[in-house]
Amino acid sequence: MLNDFIEVLAKGLVMILFLMLSAAYMTWLERVVMARMQLRLGPNRVGPFGLLQPIADGIKLLCKERFQPHGVEIFTFWLAPGISMFLALFLFVLIPFGGKVEIMGRQVSLQIADVNAGLVFLLAFASLAVYGVVLSGWSSNNRYSLLGGLRGTAQMISYEVPMGLSLLTIALSAGSLQLSQIVEAQSAHWFIWTNPISFVVYLITGFAETNRAPFDLPEAEQELTAGYHTEYGGMKFAMFFLGEYINILLVSSIAVTLFLGGWHGPGDIPVLWFLLKVLFFVFFFIWVRATMPRFRYDQLMSFGWRVLVPVSTINLIVTAYFILV
Repeated sequence: MLNDFIEVLAKGLVMILFLMLSAAYMTWLERVVMARMQLRLGPNRVGPFGLLQPIADGIKLLCKERFQPHGVEIFTFWLAPGISMFLALFLFVLIPFGGKVEIMGRQVSLQIADVNAGLVFLLAFASLAVYGVVLSGWSSNNRYSLLGGLRGTAQMISYEVPMGLSLLTIALSAGSLQLSQIVEAQSAHWFIWTNPISFVVYLITGFAETNRAPFDLPEAEQELTAGYHTEYGGMKFAMFFLGEYINILLVSSIAVTLFLGGWHGPGDIPVLWFLLKVLFFVFFFIWVRATMPRFRYDQLMSFGWRVLVPVSTINLIVTAYFILV
């Protein structure tokens, strides 16, 4: 029992450190990739190739003055960034990075919690991320923040419906809600997604769930200054920032787990294959941000309810029919 507790604790600490470091260097990667796409140099001053830029940014945010605007709801104002960051980190306990490996004579699973209804658990807790957005917008005592929070709430709730429907088709195809079993069901065809329509729907809704371009309307700098985190600075802003990038990693990891065969690939390098697939999705997020303009808010909501919901519903019904037949 004690050994199991130590194992889970060690895996959790390693995961948190890895995710924090990855999120920090995703900011460097995004700057470099976008600079190349826009014919700019990108970060090149702090360290070789600008590799120390994320560390410099972290030190800057740590040293910034702590301020609190007049009229904020203090407890909620401080709680909101913590909710966003905690949920982004917490959901990684369900992600299987590989099978079992032997460490010091002990079989260790590369997954912290292999829950029977893992997919349901994942969707349930992912839906709570909206609280960080709406509470920060409401508690900031700022009109721009409130509008950003309301936009984020409507956007997340609307796009969670087609996301859930698209993931149900994968559960039907695999015959299980357990993430490790869904990965094993894809072992024979790790290089293609099992349902292309569900894959496309999930990918679109993933952009909306992470508030990334072209669905970054809750922030929308040209319209709302910075939306729901207009009044945040220093480490509170950094927590929102890290939460956003960890969410990108989470959405990418779920896509790899459910659609691209998880850790499966040629050779005996499961974790490496998983990370390479996730890196591909991270690059795709950056590519889309550099390429596509922002949607109008009415276009965003109309596309979610009039296109994605019917398409994902029909896809679920057709998938269930073929499985039954």
